[in-house]
Amino acid sequence: MTTTWQKSDWRAKPRVQMPDYTDPAALAEVEARLSQYPPLVFAGEARRLKRELGAASRGEAFLLQGGDCAESFDQFSADAIRDTFKVMLQMAMVLTYGAKVPVVKVGRMAGQFAKPRSAPTETVDGVELPSYRGDIINELAFTPEARIPDPSKMLQAYTQAAATLNLLRAFSTGGFADINRVHSWTLGFTDDEKAAKYREMASRIQDTLDFMAAAGMTAETQHELGSVDFYTSHEALLLEYEEALTRLDSTSGKWLAGSGHMIWIGDRTRQPDGAHVEFARGVMNPIGLKCGPSMEPDDLKRLMATLNPENEAGRLTLIARFGAGKVGDHLPRLIRTVESEGANVVWVCDPMHGNTIKSATGYKTRPFESVLREVQDFFAIHRAEGTIPGGVHFEMTGQDVTECTGGMRALSDENLSDRYHTACDPRLNASQSLELAFLVAEELSNLRNSRQAAQAV
Repeated sequence: MTTTWQKSDWRAKPRVQMPDYTDPAALAEVEARLSQYPPLVFAGEARRLKRELGAASRGEAFLLQGGDCAESFDQFSADAIRDTFKVMLQMAMVLTYGAKVPVVKVGRMAGQFAKPRSAPTETVDGVELPSYRGDIINELAFTPEARIPDPSKMLQAYTQAAATLNLLRAFSTGGFADINRVHSWTLGFTDDEKAAKYREMASRIQDTLDFMAAAGMTAETQHELGSVDFYTSHEALLLEYEEALTRLDSTSGKWLAGSGHMIWIGDRTRQPDGAHVEFARGVMNPIGLKCGPSMEPDDLKRLMATLNPENEAGRLTLIARFGAGKVGDHLPRLIRTVESEGANVVWVCDPMHGNTIKSATGYKTRPFESVLREVQDFFAIHRAEGTIPGGVHFEMTGQDVTECTGGMRALSDENLSDRYHTACDPRLNASQSLELAFLVAEELSNLRNSRQAAQAV
């Protein structure tokens, strides 16, 4: 990060996965309005998240990042926000118990409106139109008018993000996050006959809470037991929006991306000389970097040097997304590259984006078994390399959708049409998300036990 960096510098770099707005005057007007709006997050929050991610890089914390593939204007509601927040709290409690370290909770929320696409256009019944790029850019309806990029949608995205953050902050501190309330929800999940194998861990958590209560540690006596820190994140894809919300932090003299606590660069936009890397390198926020099969060691070295020149712990999170069965082909060489550079990073597993398939019924889906296998492979390789698995990254919702097959309820291809609501990629539902948390907690517990055994020798 340099003091000479300016938030508009990305405009001189090659840009990809961004819209070509047809009305420059309308775009300039929206950018000017947004630049006057208050930032959605604050520098102190970003610094605190960076410290917590630094702990995750050392194995002293664990990152849980989850939420919508792409937030929708039409499906926006307080209930949907509450349900996703609720299941993330449940997952975090289970993971905390398994890892015996704090869990850093980061939602794909309040800003995840833009999506990169594999092709700039799509064809339906012989008609070719521009691809849908997320509600902040254009509309899902397959009409020429709907697919025209509309800059005014940035204002609607800001309003929705602000409302989402307001509710999340209320939920985080207003009693909804009480540790006993959260665990009662999880007990409801394990009451299901199909969840019997998770009941033992849930019972052990309950025993711990009962002991704490007996010792006088409740939400009334310990504020920390009734509230949580909850952060937001999104892919910083639409750089006009990001620039307009970037502010100079008066306490440090550094630039803050005011659109969210953590922003990340996608696998399709991580060109070392590209606009997205140029923007991200200059802001003080924690930065995520998606690493897919095409990531080469030399590119990774260059990106780490560009995005984290001071090698700050917690500044850079590497989000690995390869696909089940392919982790062993790619992750070890990237881990060794990081180790050879002595770089401080948080290693996170994204088992969603490499496991998307088309079902026999025509729906895009992700098999639960593939998601789980990628997580297991991620842990196994870190165990073999002697490095630290720092977190997981899921596309998920707290609602009872039918978008991913498998899991405890054994959703099949035939079930997908029941409640398939996503506009982009398929999400884990609440039950699948919590089941994964129990399985990841087992991995964390096994990892902790094996390390303790090794230290005892």
